[in-house]
Amino acid sequence: MKKIFLFFLAAGSLVFLSCNNEGGMSAAAKKNKETNDAIMKAFEAGDFSKMGDYIAADAVDHGGETGDIKGLENIVNEMKRYHAMMPDMKATTSRSLADDEYVFTWATMTGTMNGKAVTMSSVDVSKFKDGKAVEHWVYMDPKEMMQMMPPAPVPVTDTLKK
Repeated sequence: MKKIFLFFLAAGSLVFLSCNNEGGMSAAAKKNKETNDAIMKAFEAGDFSKMGDYIAADAVDHGGETGDIKGLENIVNEMKRYHAMMPDMKATTSRSLADDEYVFTWATMTGTMNGKAVTMSSVDVSKFKDGKAVEHWVYMDPKEMMQMMPPAPVPVTDTLKK
């Protein structure tokens, strides 16, 4: 009986000691998540003054409309452009997962674009090194992306050839 009690005491102690309020998240993972959250809040607020604190100078955003956006300055300029298109944007995070290298964020953005209410859901993947974002990918619902697009121009027909 004494051995069983000691076994459960040791097992209980291990369980208790291994638990913490951070869900087992390492210090680097916590820092990455905090940095990612700061980028999202600054983007939402249109305050790009501290992006150099959060994003590496040689970072690459793989979510550009025409390809990769390379370098902090170009990334910030693109963020400013998006923010100007939807200045009332609000971001709501559904889930965020982090480890020592990546942060995965499932978020919904709402706002007004071209006079039209817009809702976009995305999964953002950000890679971190030394506490700064170095790469970013975004995956959006194609249906939502198409709803944001301006209508296609009506083709002009040549009426003289008829």
